[in-house]
Amino acid sequence: MKKTGYWLSVIATAVVLIWIGLFKFTPTEAKAIKPLVENHFAMAWLYQILSQQGISNLIGIVEIVVGIGLLLSAKFKIIGKYAALGSIIIFATTLSFLFTTPNVWRMIDGFPITDFFIIKDLAFLGISIMAWEENK
Repeated sequence: MKKTGYWLSVIATAVVLIWIGLFKFTPTEAKAIKPLVENHFAMAWLYQILSQQGISNLIGIVEIVVGIGLLLSAKFKIIGKYAALGSIIIFATTLSFLFTTPNVWRMIDGFPITDFFIIKDLAFLGISIMAWEENK
């Protein structure tokens, strides 16, 4: 049961990365991620060399490659190791948007909220760390 849960989690993470990675090729997603990327200390410089769509495409390619790598980890541990590391970097970076993007936190009825789509990456980060450990 433990292995089934692990592989279900890895496959779900890969599907999410591939799906969101493909969505990065749309102008809607390129526009949506701009405030996140342009306010991030490690990513803002990308706008000096690439267009808004170019940056989104680049991020999409990385997400797709990492997602495919996670799927391949079932047969190739070395690919899984690097895919897991890439996945850790992706989800740690997206979680850092909670601290680098202005106005991402708001108060509603005295309760702090944020864009909850980023919070899910905490679970994906945990799965990525498990995949790293599995493929070392």
